[in-house]
Amino acid sequence: MWIRSTMAYRASFVMTTVGNFAATSLDFVAILLMFSRVEALGGYALPEIAFLYGLSSVAFGLADLAIGSMDRLGRRVRDGTLDTLLVRPAPVLAQVAADRFGLRRLGRVTQGALVLGYALATVDIDWTPLKVLLMPVMLLSGAVIFCAVFVGGAAFQFVAQDASEVQNAFTYGGTTLLQYPPTVFGKELVRGVTFVLPLAFVNWLPASYVLGRPYPLDLPTWVAFSPPLVAVGCCALAGVAWRAGLKSYRSTGS
Repeated sequence: MWIRSTMAYRASFVMTTVGNFAATSLDFVAILLMFSRVEALGGYALPEIAFLYGLSSVAFGLADLAIGSMDRLGRRVRDGTLDTLLVRPAPVLAQVAADRFGLRRLGRVTQGALVLGYALATVDIDWTPLKVLLMPVMLLSGAVIFCAVFVGGAAFQFVAQDASEVQNAFTYGGTTLLQYPPTVFGKELVRGVTFVLPLAFVNWLPASYVLGRPYPLDLPTWVAFSPPLVAVGCCALAGVAWRAGLKSYRSTGS
């Protein structure tokens, strides 16, 4: 329904998609400005940073396209309009994800894919069958991990109500963090996004294997191939949190 509504005004759709593309491009423009003054950032050259950026942006863009509307849940909890979704014969999670579905978010995916294409064309990688196989695995697993973060953040809003900015700190903030190499951050932060909120499995760890870089925190080699398992674990935990949050919902009263 929302796609048909969007495509009813095609000029508006094109303009908002281009606007989304341009707005997200500013992140990479900032990186280009940095490299106009330095040759490396945290020991990483521009093509390697572009590789990290592209992986993070595409993975997050896919998750944002699929369930980016989850940040509106807090508003529905606060004003009681979530009740409307509860009486419909469809999963509440699917309804919240589809609410005001924004096809314009394809602009972010496209922009990230272009940067990733540039990185693959310029970065020096010794390709092997395992590295080639790891590329789609990284993108899909990263998107699923971000989806789990979206759902977990939405579950938190059952308690905090309208706390979308807290959720955005881990979703939009997380993808911005991953656009830069782990070597520019403190070890405590790297440990946090590896063992607490495992965003490092979106690109830092598997990308280190592809680029032939040392792993953050001196982790074993096999962790580069663990993003699918981490994604499944994140989805399981997010599902538990979602069910607990939905069960605690008591509407707004009279």
